[in-house]
Amino acid sequence: MASRLNILINLLHTQSDVALATHSTSLPGFPFATEVSFVTDERHCPVLLISRMAEHTYNLMADSRACISVARTIGAGEIARAALVGKIAEFEPPPLLLARYRRFRPEAERFLQFGDFRFYRIEPQRIRVVGGFAQAGWLEGKQLIEAPRISPEDEARLIEEMQPLLQPGVELLGLDAFGADYRGDHLRQRAVFKSGPVLAETVPAALKQAMGFD
Repeated sequence: MASRLNILINLLHTQSDVALATHSTSLPGFPFATEVSFVTDERHCPVLLISRMAEHTYNLMADSRACISVARTIGAGEIARAALVGKIAEFEPPPLLLARYRRFRPEAERFLQFGDFRFYRIEPQRIRVVGGFAQAGWLEGKQLIEAPRISPEDEARLIEEMQPLLQPGVELLGLDAFGADYRGDHLRQRAVFKSGPVLAETVPAALKQAMGFD
């Protein structure tokens, strides 16, 4: 059975949209939930590109406490899901994170041209993970933040080295210690490393095994 941390990381890397719940300023005391797109950073934390004029952004400026929920149907009526509870703050992404965001979300380029769109990131305090029936429990936020990671510098280098080895039409989007995200047949997909979390120097071998090429 996969650990809660593995379930969480797999969820965050296989989904492209999350539910964002904030404290409503229009209806004080009530939650306000909406759907937004996201990309994970090197710590596996969701990064959002949102407009300062959006209702949820007004809410965050008044109260940074929020919850991000991600879910995936796993069959037989079951849903794997996770709720990340913490504070969301605006930040300026470094160049390599901005390049990663653009690889995953090329359609976001037009939003980046608008002056009111900014990047926000959650710092999770606690995370509720449900892997399926009778598979629920809490993780501390630091368990995600301190999970094995590949540095942005190593990721960029490895993508440059590994992309030429892939089949035509397959685009490598991201590499992390647990797997690889790629686009093929116009669909976003993920290859999970079978050996578990790996170091940067063993990513090429793990990627070849996960994607089945020499």
